[in-house]
Amino acid sequence: MKTHNYTKIIGIDHGYGNIKTASTVTPTGIAEYDDEPTFAGNTLIYEDMYYQIGEGHKAFIADKVTDNDFYILTLMAIARELNQHGLTEADVHIAAGLPLTWVQKQREDFRNYLLKNKDVFFVYKSKPYNINIVGCDVFPQGYSAILDRLSEMSGVNMLADIGNGTMNVMYINNKKPISEKCWTEKLGVNQCIINAKNAVLDKFGAKIEETVIENVIRKGTADISEKYLDCIVGVCKKYAAEIFETLRKYEYNSELMRLYIVGGGGSIIKHFGEYAENRVTIINDLCATAKGYEQIAYNKLKQGERHG
Repeated sequence: MKTHNYTKIIGIDHGYGNIKTASTVTPTGIAEYDDEPTFAGNTLIYEDMYYQIGEGHKAFIADKVTDNDFYILTLMAIARELNQHGLTEADVHIAAGLPLTWVQKQREDFRNYLLKNKDVFFVYKSKPYNINIVGCDVFPQGYSAILDRLSEMSGVNMLADIGNGTMNVMYINNKKPISEKCWTEKLGVNQCIINAKNAVLDKFGAKIEETVIENVIRKGTADISEKYLDCIVGVCKKYAAEIFETLRKYEYNSELMRLYIVGGGGSIIKHFGEYAENRVTIINDLCATAKGYEQIAYNKLKQGERHG
């Protein structure tokens, strides 16, 4: 979290798998209740409704303003980040993002969605929060995660932001993003998880919890029998190969450019991909994009102050 003239700038990466701030990561599963749920550990109360957050992941939708889920998740993310700094009241400027090829068309709708209520009161984890949302910026997703590495990006570089729902691809040539060379593919990590679940069911007639597959993705292994692990690893290797096949569709050539990978999918590439390690940089920090949003918003506000 950054501060500009007493306003707290909070970067929020609205992923389909996890919603991230500069210092927190929370699964995007959300369930709505009229009454307090039995297990109320991660519950947010807003406008007399109860929202239990963190179990599972939100399904992919192409337009994030379709329902109220991402708004509730935004309030939760703000609360978690403020709590890191011992705050429950603040003027907040939201710094968010959208996939590279969606941001131009959807920016204003998403911005208005996040700004729809200025003064907001809610309760999260039994603690009341009173926030005043004073502004919002929406930036291209992924690019913000490599801001601190731009100085090393001479020549031709490709960025692959592999999230839960989508993969965003961008060229960065001589430290500058190329706006006409950006693409979004529905090839997120959730595709790999679905394929792994189906493979285990088809081969062994057994249902497997997503958390087991997620452990394999994050760590390269899990506490399960070898036959199940081999099945999941096989799917992960196939998914990693598909990622590189898709990148080659956009003329990726490891001998001519460097590749930077951000997002949760980087773990799959790290553990199961075949690539030239000296030509590929995997950024493991899941909060890198949210941190980048904060920095860009802070710079923008400071620049506006100078020109004001």
